[in-house]
Amino acid sequence: MLLAAAFAGPPPDLLARAIAHFRAVDTYRVTLHAVHADGEEQIRYYYKKPGFVRMEFIRPHPGAVLVYSPVTRRVRLWPFGEGRFPELDLSPRNPLVRSPRGQNVDRSDVGALFENVRSLLRHGRAEAMGEDSVAGRATQHLVIVGAPGFTIAGVHRYDLWLDTSMQFPLKVISRDRDDAVIETVTLDALEVDVPLADTLFNP
Repeated sequence: MLLAAAFAGPPPDLLARAIAHFRAVDTYRVTLHAVHADGEEQIRYYYKKPGFVRMEFIRPHPGAVLVYSPVTRRVRLWPFGEGRFPELDLSPRNPLVRSPRGQNVDRSDVGALFENVRSLLRHGRAEAMGEDSVAGRATQHLVIVGAPGFTIAGVHRYDLWLDTSMQFPLKVISRDRDDAVIETVTLDALEVDVPLADTLFNP
C-alpha cells in the first residue's frame, strides 16, 4: 500500500516525484543495454555527483574505458583498456565519444533523460499505463508524447518504466514523429547510492 501511495496522483506528479528522487541520489551504477538501428551496445555505467561518468564497454568495443569529469569538462578514453596505449583527451562533443544518435557523454545520465522527458511534457501530454514488470521488478509504465510535430532531440514519445520502490527508470523506449522506435534501453543490475571510489573517475 505504501509503494502504491508513492505513485498515486496524475502522471505529471508521478514524473515529478521520480525527478525529485533522482536529485537526492549521489551515485548509481548500472549495466545499460541499448538496441537501435545501428546495432546494440552494452555498457557498465557509473555516475557520481556532480556529473562524473565512467563507462566500461562490454560491446561493441570490449575493454574500452571512458571517463568524463565535470571539473575539467574533458573525456579520457582508453580504446584498448584502462592504462593501455593510447590514452586520448577529448571534448565530450568529439565524434569518437558521441553515440550514433548524437548523444554526448556529459548528457548521458538519468538526470539528462528526465530533463528531456520534462521538456517534451511541457509541449505534450503524459499518460499512466499502469503497473508492469521489468526483469521481475515491479514498475509503473508512463508514456509522454509531444504535441503534433514537436520533438526533443528527435524524440516525439518516451515510454518509461519506473521502478516502484526506487522510482528509477528500468526501461526506456524512444520514438520519432512517425512512431518508429529510435532506441530501446534497459537498465540492469541497478544499484543506487553505492560507494564509488574517486579513483574510478580519476584513474
